Amino acid sequence: MDIIGLGQFYEDLPVGKSFRTIGRTITQTDIINFVTTTGMTEVLFVNREFQSKESDIKGEVVPGALVFTFMEGLLTQSTMQHTGFAFLEMDLKVMGPTVGGDTLFCEVEVIESRRSKSRPTRGLVRTRNKVFNQKGEQVMEYTPLRMVKARTDGTGEAA
Repeated sequence: MDIIGLGQFYEDLPVGKSFRTIGRTITQTDIINFVTTTGMTEVLFVNREFQSKESDIKGEVVPGALVFTFMEGLLTQSTMQHTGFAFLEMDLKVMGPTVGGDTLFCEVEVIESRRSKSRPTRGLVRTRNKVFNQKGEQVMEYTPLRMVKARTDGTGEAA
């Protein structure tokens, strides 16, 4: 019987492949839970008086780390179950603010895909992940390199 919800294999992720996640709205509860759990209780995130009088960003400011982790959650649910083995590195750039109530989604493009030399049953896949809000404004971009499961060992043998 087929199992639904499994992730994509190395062979499913050639350079140039693109896809988009579903959207996720960031709520006040999300912000408070995240900053409390992580200890990021900076006034910018938890003090409405400071936010309204001092911040250049109007609204409930969302930490960039929350944006990143929520996008990773959407990607884990849809592309990495049982096939994602390691998050190896990334570059990350915050390009604009995110505030409570924004709905975010991620556009993903595979920009590097190669079989691991030391582990032939694994592939190394780098993507360019562009995060947008509901207005079409890009708020973040990051380029993770991941180790993912391959169906074969590169010689045609099952992994």
